[in-house]
Amino acid sequence: MNSTANPSAIQRPDYQLSDSLWARSGAIYLTGTQALVRVLLMQRQRDAARGINTQGFVSGYRGSPLGMVDQAIWKAGPGFKDAGIRFVPAINEELAATQVLGTQRVESDPERTVDGVFAMWYGKGPGVDRAGDALKHGNAYGSSPHGGVLVVAGDDHGCVSSSMPHQSDHAFAAWSIPIVQPASVAEYLEFGLYGYELSRYSGAWVGMAALSEVVESAGTVDLDLIDSRIASWADADTVRAATGHRAPADGLHYRWPDLPSLRIESRLADKLEAVAAFSRARAPRSASSPVARRTTT
Repeated sequence: MNSTANPSAIQRPDYQLSDSLWARSGAIYLTGTQALVRVLLMQRQRDAARGINTQGFVSGYRGSPLGMVDQAIWKAGPGFKDAGIRFVPAINEELAATQVLGTQRVESDPERTVDGVFAMWYGKGPGVDRAGDALKHGNAYGSSPHGGVLVVAGDDHGCVSSSMPHQSDHAFAAWSIPIVQPASVAEYLEFGLYGYELSRYSGAWVGMAALSEVVESAGTVDLDLIDSRIASWADADTVRAATGHRAPADGLHYRWPDLPSLRIESRLADKLEAVAAFSRARAPRSASSPVARRTTT
């Protein structure tokens, strides 16, 4: 979705570069990297508007085309932490994924101070391969109902800054992680928020491709248009009513303890059934392409 913002909305004499992250409405100009950071801020705002007390968490490891995510967060200043989102730069991709896994335990902790924690992992394509075991386990254990996990994979199909081309779809599919494929900076915002809703509904971690051609680009985005589209999304009850989907008796989400058993494996299939139901009832569409692409084994 290449946002065609209203020209009068663009011509704002009070516009500031910081609006890329902090503006609540109107047209903004931002990069793909800034859009990833902004998704976290928008998810926090969206939860607060619905009366859900959440906090955000982000961890990953730099590498082109996601080499500037940490810089974008640091440049956001103390306002990022004040907004209820914690950033922990990781020593490597596996530790980042393990930290993200831990955030989904919060909702089952009787001493928690928030309703849940939504999290984002990010890493270059080879980092997806390196962190495969941690990501696979995280998805198998699952997300929490008021948390959710977005796994952002910086893919370099053209081998512009890599020793060889890489594409993370096949790895995600092997781990039963559904995937969304944004094709523009504007779609990063909508697909990212969609991914968190999908993760909360299905209990799965959701992969999001960040192709170098998109994440390293920039553009004008109409926040009012995105807000109006998001407002039309069906809630979880509507999804169940429209599709007849019912979760299994033991649920789809993170639980503790979850001891090794065949049920962990079969629950992955249950999660993908939930993904399919959610996508049928609630996949928003852009003017040119579907918003969500679901990849399963």
